[in-house]
This record gives sequence, C-alpha cells and structure tokens, in this order.
Amino acid sequence: MGCFYLFFSVIVSWALFLPSTHELQTSQSQVLTQLRKHLEFPSPLGVLENYTGDLCNLSSPAHLSISCQENSITELKVMGDRLFNVTEFNGFAIPNKTLSEKFSIDSFVTTLSRLPSLRVLSLVSLGIWGRLPDKIHRLSSLEVLDLSSNFIFGSIPPKISTMVKLHTLSLEVNYFNETVPDWLDSLSNLTILCLKNNQLKGQFPSSICRIKTLTDLALSHNELSGKLPDMSTLTSLHVLDLRENDLDSELPVLPKRLVTVLLSKNSFSGKIPVQFGDLSQLQHLDLSFNYLSGAPPSNLFSLPEISYLNLASNMLSGPFPNGLNCGGKLGFVDISNNKLAGDLPSCLGSTSDERVVELSGNCLANASQHQHDHSYCTKALARRKQSSVREIVVLVAVAIGALLVLVLSVLAVICLCRRYRSRKSEHNIFAKAVPDNSPNDLCSNIVTNARYISQAAKLETHGAPVCRLFSLEELRVATNDFDFSMFLGEGSMGKLYKGKLENGTSVAIRSLAISKKCSTNNLKVQLDSLSKLHHPHLVGLLGHCIDSSGQDDSGGKRLFLVYEYISSGNYRTYLSENYPEKVLKWSDRLAILIGVAKAVHFLHTGVIPGSFNNRLKTNNILLDEHRIPKLSDYGMSLITEEIEKPEAKGEGPKSRRKKDLEGDVYNFGFVLLESLVGPIVSGKGETFLLNEMASFGSQDGRRRIVDPVVLTTCSQESLSIVVSITKKCISPEVSSRPSFEDVLWNLQYAAQVQATADADQKSDATSVS
Repeated sequence: MGCFYLFFSVIVSWALFLPSTHELQTSQSQVLTQLRKHLEFPSPLGVLENYTGDLCNLSSPAHLSISCQENSITELKVMGDRLFNVTEFNGFAIPNKTLSEKFSIDSFVTTLSRLPSLRVLSLVSLGIWGRLPDKIHRLSSLEVLDLSSNFIFGSIPPKISTMVKLHTLSLEVNYFNETVPDWLDSLSNLTILCLKNNQLKGQFPSSICRIKTLTDLALSHNELSGKLPDMSTLTSLHVLDLRENDLDSELPVLPKRLVTVLLSKNSFSGKIPVQFGDLSQLQHLDLSFNYLSGAPPSNLFSLPEISYLNLASNMLSGPFPNGLNCGGKLGFVDISNNKLAGDLPSCLGSTSDERVVELSGNCLANASQHQHDHSYCTKALARRKQSSVREIVVLVAVAIGALLVLVLSVLAVICLCRRYRSRKSEHNIFAKAVPDNSPNDLCSNIVTNARYISQAAKLETHGAPVCRLFSLEELRVATNDFDFSMFLGEGSMGKLYKGKLENGTSVAIRSLAISKKCSTNNLKVQLDSLSKLHHPHLVGLLGHCIDSSGQDDSGGKRLFLVYEYISSGNYRTYLSENYPEKVLKWSDRLAILIGVAKAVHFLHTGVIPGSFNNRLKTNNILLDEHRIPKLSDYGMSLITEEIEKPEAKGEGPKSRRKKDLEGDVYNFGFVLLESLVGPIVSGKGETFLLNEMASFGSQDGRRRIVDPVVLTTCSQESLSIVVSITKKCISPEVSSRPSFEDVLWNLQYAAQVQATADADQKSDATSVS
C-alpha cells in the first residue's frame, strides 16, 4: 500500500511539472480558418489547411506568427503578398491587388473580435480594403495594431480612442483621407504612432502634444497644413517625421530628447529657433526645401551627436558667426541654394574624407563650389521682401472679395432652397425607383472613391514638377557650356554631365545623338510618358531639349534628357572593396534591393502601358544622401526604339514585351548576385558567376564566394532565401524564372527574417550585459 501511495505521488508530481502545451481552443482554431476565408486564402495562411497539430506550437516562417497563452491566441502576425498594382477601368486606375468585391471589412473585423485575448495584431500587405469599422475597438486587449500597406480609406475610427492599452498604432501606406483625429491623447500608453503615406488633411492636432509616452511620430507624405504647435511637452519623443506636407508656420519649440527630425518639403518660414542648438541628442536634422530665413544658429553645427544636417533650398542669409565650430561627428552638411554670404567657416571649407559639405548656390566669398555674386543674394532678398508686401495687399483684397461672394452665396442658397422644396417629393419618388444591390455599400464605395483611388495610384505625384522643355542655351549655362569639369562619364547611352539650373537645382544631363529620320513627334510622346512616372525609387525626369542645329559629330540632331541629380554615387561603389568605409552590411543591401524591386514592379504593373527592359545594373542604382535607392536609365528602351531601333520583323509588341519582362528578371538576378558576392570581376563576367552558383549549395562554398561583409552580418535563413530567388532569376530556362512580384515578396520575407534575427541578437547581447 505504501508503494502504491509512493507511485501515485510520483505520477502526480510528474504531471504537475509537465511543460504546458497551451493547446489552442477549438473555437479559436475555427476563427483562424474563418479569417483565412475572409482574406481569400492568402499564401502565408496556407499552412492552416492541412495542419492537424497545435497551432500554438506551429514552427512558423517569418510571414506568419501565432503566439498563445492559456489556450488563447495573444499574437497574430501575417505578412501578405498583395502588393500595389493597378488596372485601367473607364479611364480610372483601380488597384487590382485588393481583395475582391465580396470582401466585407465589417464581417472581417467581427470575426477578429472573437479573439478577445489578442494583444498583437499585424496584418500587412493583405489587400484589405474599405472603411475601418468602429467595432475594431472590441479588441480591447490590443497593445499593437499594424494594418500597414493595405487599401483602407475614409477616417480613422473614433472608437480606437477606447483602446487604452495600445502602445503601437501603425496605419501607414493606406488611403485614409480625412483629418488626423483629435482624440489620440486618449491613448495614454501610445509610444509609436505611424500614419505616413496616406492622404490625411487638415491641421496637425494639438492633442498629440499631450501624449507623454510618445517616442516615434511619423505623419510624413500626407496633406497636413497650417501651424505646428509647441511640441516641447513630448518629453519622450525620439523621432519626428513630418516630411512632404503643407505645414506653413514658423518652426516650433521641440523636445530635448529628439534624435531624428525630418521636416523637409513643407512651407516653414521664419528663423531657425536658437533652441534647436540645445538638442544635445540630435543626430539627424533635415529642414531642406522650406522658406526659412536669417542666419542658421552657430551651435546647430557643433551639437555633440549631430551627424547629418540639411538646410538646403531655403532663404537663409547673412554671414556665419565668427568662430563657428563643427561637431566631431558631423559627417554631412548641405547649405546649398540659400542666400548666405561672407566668409565660409574653416570647418565647412576644409576638404576631408570624413565630412561632405554641399554649399553651392550661395554668395560665399571663399567657397570652392559654384557661388553667385554678392549682388545676386542682395537682390533676391529685396525681391522677397517686396513679394511679402504684395502678398499682404492681395490677402486684404481677397478677404474683401470673399465677403462679397459670401453675401451673394447666401442669397443664392435661399433661392435654391425654395426650388428644392418644390422638387423634393419628385426626387424621393425617383430615389425609391433605383434598386440598391450593393452589399454593405461596397459598390457605392468603389464608385465614390474611384477618382480618389486613381489619384493615390500615382504614388506621390501631387506637387511633382511637370516635365518641361529646356532651351539649349539654358543647358549651356547650367553646364558652363558643357565644360569638361562638369563631365560625369560616357557609355552606350551617350554622355552625362552635371549641371546647375538658374534656380540652384542640381541636375544630371544626358546627351544623345539621334537620327535625322527620327520622328520628333513620336519621341516627344515617349518622353511625355516617361516624365509622368513618379515613384520614390525612380530618378525623376525633369525635362528635355531636342536640338536640331546639327552640331553633333554626325551632323544629326541631339536629345538632352534632364534628370534630378542624385548625390551619393551608385550602388556598385558601395559593394566594392576599394571603398571599405562605404561597404554596406546585409540588412542595408536588402533595403536597397527592396526599394529597386518596388520601382521595377511599379514600372511593370503600376502604369499603363508598362515599362520593360529597364537596364537593371548595380551602377544604374543611385543612392541619395539618406541611402535611399533610385533607379536610373529606366524606360530608355522606349527612347532608343524611337531613335534607332525599328521593330524587328515578325516580332509583335506582345512578344517583345514578354521578352523585355523576362530580361528585367534576369538582369535583376545579377544585381542580386553582385549584392551577394561583390561587383562582378572584370574579365570573368556572367559565365564565371553562373558556374560559381553551385558553390552556394554548401557552407564551405558560401564562405569562399560570398562577400565577407555579408557573411558576418546576415542570418543563414535570410541569406538562403536570397540565394534561392537569385538562382531562379538567372535560370537558363526562361519558364523557370519568377515574376517580379515573387522576387519582391521573397526579398521582403528575407528582410523580415533578418530583422527578427538582428532583434534576437540584440536581445541576447542585452541579456548577457
């Protein structure tokens, strides 16, 4: 009997100390199945179809993450592959990577609310569309809500204000087109607020300044206007990103713990506050392309942590203070295209590999870069003052005119109301005769928002400069008559020069010889099409000039293409061992590759007609000062076709388009390959690298061929994903090559895997320390 009790006690103890499996409740498994059906069976959730085990213990890839606690789902992350794509319908560009018309966001959120323990919800790039319903607040336990890169429009639901546990709210890259809510301070635990890349309007709500916990605030690439309030109360704020809005106040007082401040491409005016010089933790400040005036505060340049300072394209004027010093970490300064005069401080004038200084377009006395005469800056400032006076006079006149219009409008409204009452009964009869066959107003929403979606499909084209016609004389002045000092290089696509337009804008000018038989009208049509391609990762075509004076070597005409100038060189340079201080780690290479892949995917599917055969090479990928990639030479096949290449006999447009599309995939495969192994060695070329692909199959082979910088900064899983898609891209069998959409999805997947690995490594290092 004693042995029985002893055995029983051992069994009970063993059972008590068994690890908990947190087997998921059947009802919650059913919810996941229903969500998969709502989302029209996206590939990341395909694992649910035949899986019979416990989903809480699912060994999931990075694009699907499920976590549980006490038999309930607490975390659901899904990274989809429904990337931006548009189709033309009745003259409108409609996204066709959204879920179908059968999708109901209301029903979808209702199903989600059956996961009451959910703390983290991330549903990215799944094609979700419609107006986000108020019932999202039923997920009252949520701490993280991320619905980025979908097609959600309308307003941000007011009931989100009751979700007080939220510390991260990310709705970026959607189509929200109302005002920014003024109740955001109800979210007392909010640390990250990201609403960038929408179409939010109205003023910046002062209620945001009452969120004491906020560390990251991103509202860039919207349509916010008016005044920016005092932000010094945001004592925890580290990142402030308000780029590319219409804010037009003076710069506000900022909190002292800021690390990154991005306020470029607005209409801020007045002087830069002296208080900016007290931001002791500031590393990155961008105030470019505004209307700031006066002299910049001297202590701004000597901040202890400042590494990037961009004050370009403002109205800054006057001399620098005597004894201005630069901080030891200051690596990039851009004060170009202002009205600064006097002597240049020595710390900005001395040439050094450790500091890049852009200062052209001013009136500085001892500067080596292009400067205007002192009188130019004086006259420009005088014109500015006269313009301000005229603006005041115009505003007064407009106000008087508006008052008169208001009076007339009131009288007109009274008349219309009387006529409306007489027709009201007739209108009601007509309304009843029209059937409503739209479930949940889906069809009416699509029709109502067709123009709106069409505008969104242009990817930030609002405010973009129209492609203009340049005169040859303008280009001569810009390049100092095409002086050798402005010559950047020559290749199969003609000569390339750097230029400076009269307004101070730096440009790159390509010179091409064209045949006398070339149709100028057809060429202009193609150039007009190219000028309308606006994307964050494309070098913008600003304009062109066709010179018929017959001054090229062959006596024919010349075509000049004027592009925006990208300052930080090409991607190939950053892969070369010749510049070890520039070489990029793996996560940075992935970010650049993803940007380029987005641009090419846009060229293939985001415009009508698509642009193919886009000369994809590492030296055609340029990097700006933020290391954001921009693809150059895209669409040149359209130009060369008009200039010199008649259509091949027997080869129709469809077959040529297919060939060009496959060519882009193949060429991008070699961009991926160079990202893995470094620039292709001269003399070895493609054949050598194709033979070396077999080396990727083993660890020893990878160590032999892969760039050491990649090997020391990558996770093996992330590297394997990119190796796999690279092999497919450069497959000799055309039918085996992936679509560009697949390429982009795999790169995003690899980046997410790498980010997870980096976060784990950082967490482990913190734990050890």
